Amino acid sequence: MCRAIALSEPLILGAGPAGCMAAIALASGGVRPTLLDRDATVGDALCGGFLSWRTAERLRAVGIGPIQLGAHPVETLALVAGKSEAIAALPSPGFGLSRRALDTALRRRAVTEGARLVIDRARTVRSGMVEGEEADHPAEAIFLASGKHDVRGAPRPREDDDPALGIRIRIPAHDALRAMLRGRIELHLFRCGYAGIVLQEDGSANICLALRKSALADVGGQPTALLDRLADMHPRFGERMAFAPDDTAIDTVGSVPYGWIARDTQRGLWRLGDQAAVIPSLAGEGMAIAMESGVAAAHAFLAGTDAATFQRSFARRAARPIRTAKLIWQVAETGAGARILTGVARALPALARTAMGLTRI
Repeated sequence: MCRAIALSEPLILGAGPAGCMAAIALASGGVRPTLLDRDATVGDALCGGFLSWRTAERLRAVGIGPIQLGAHPVETLALVAGKSEAIAALPSPGFGLSRRALDTALRRRAVTEGARLVIDRARTVRSGMVEGEEADHPAEAIFLASGKHDVRGAPRPREDDDPALGIRIRIPAHDALRAMLRGRIELHLFRCGYAGIVLQEDGSANICLALRKSALADVGGQPTALLDRLADMHPRFGERMAFAPDDTAIDTVGSVPYGWIARDTQRGLWRLGDQAAVIPSLAGEGMAIAMESGVAAAHAFLAGTDAATFQRSFARRAARPIRTAKLIWQVAETGAGARILTGVARALPALARTAMGLTRI
């Protein structure tokens, strides 16, 4: 049975990048936070297998080096639409790293800095309280860092007639696949969405897709059938999928509100990461937004700023990168738009790098 924490202790719900960075910053400021997470063993989250150069900088600032974690260096972006491909150098190197490796390192650092780790599954969040399966957890300040999954009592709006869903698979290491993907992250553009592909620290390939729900409905709601259809329709994507075993596990999350930004919040509830701002994953900036929101919220809390003031401030900071990424996504998910984007990136790689810069926080 988990004990209920003292009311004066900040409570962080979720021990992913946003929550752990908040915990590290709070502990460094002399406050001992509690990290509440549902899993005693760190798993591999659906999104976040790519770290941008901004994310890498943020990690190094807390003493975690991506290379030391075995991360795969990424120097180029490959934009693929049909038979067309455009290559652009990243402004600075990024990295392919599994969420399991990243979150394990961050959780370890947070606990080392003084955060208290409590394992319990949250059922409901309300002002001043997280109700868990094992105990109630009162706190004057609750940092909500539950990622793409909402918690009862603090939902995000679902307004899109054809919402996005997330799908992730992991293809085991293979020499030929490694040769295809070495040093690059690929974005494969489809009419219904896109897929990002990047190598991880163990040589496996992380494939994360954002697709319209209607595309899944068209194949009877079967993720395997949807992946097979995309592989058949898009040969270069199919070349990568050919290395996937028949029994490959598929992770999914539905109704992801890409483009949404929290511009207000409940009293004492600090929204972090995807609970603060949901950037389309094609930008590769989700981890940076998560970490930056955690650090910014912790610093605001330590300075005596209230949650609503922080939320409005962070919303202003997140507006440009999310607006830019959403526009690119909306263009890219049309067949003609994907071809135009690829052609422009091939002819003007400097423009592609500018777009990358505009999606950074």
